[in-house]
Amino acid sequence: MNDPDKLAGKRIALLAADGFEQAELDAAAAALRQCGAAVTLVALRRGRIRGMHVHQSGELLRVDAAIDAVCCDDYDGLLIPGGYIGPDLLRQSAAARDFVRAFHAAGKPIAAMSHAALVLVSSGLAAGRLLTAWPGVRDDVVNAGATWLNQDTVRDGQLLTSRTPQDAGAFAREMVALFAGEPASAALPALPAPRASDPPRQIPSEAPEQPLRWLSAPSIGTMLSLALLGVGVVAANHRRRKEAGPSEGAGN
Repeated sequence: MNDPDKLAGKRIALLAADGFEQAELDAAAAALRQCGAAVTLVALRRGRIRGMHVHQSGELLRVDAAIDAVCCDDYDGLLIPGGYIGPDLLRQSAAARDFVRAFHAAGKPIAAMSHAALVLVSSGLAAGRLLTAWPGVRDDVVNAGATWLNQDTVRDGQLLTSRTPQDAGAFAREMVALFAGEPASAALPALPAPRASDPPRQIPSEAPEQPLRWLSAPSIGTMLSLALLGVGVVAANHRRRKEAGPSEGAGN
């Protein structure tokens, strides 16, 4: 059970954009709050941002602060959830990249989940580091000068990275320790001596395939609804033509 006071007084900036991975953000934010941390959702704009369950639409979350209204000095740590879309938007934002670099320059902890390693890459923080990330972006991480490890989580100094949404539990445990200023837990594999990156996957992950398979064809319920709608439209048009028939004939 999490210590409810382990992160008491800690202020964590949660940097996200539309298309963040809902499961990753939810699990990490819940772990932080359960340990007493204050979490601020920072985004590229004010209002609300939409999460995703892989490729399916998730929830709308209200933004606490826009990136142009925050400062690294106001927080003790930075969390960046993954997702296919959100990190790609963040890495294109100069303000977001500057925000991430400020945490690094100040020696503050940064926790990046799955695809969020790309934000570290675009911020110039990957070179010479040991990282993990979503296997599909392994080459991006390696080409940026990092060593990619095929582990659920990797902690290298002030940086903590995770691999997939399925690793959210292990990531939450290590994230709490990181933000609390504690050493990595005994459950985290020891960092290897300098070596080549782990090899890439030989087959794609099934995570995105399953929802896309479901999205490729409408459900039976959807097809029945569309069929009933079509029958209703045809019947209404037939009724209108029938009612309009006598009046049109009388006018000829």
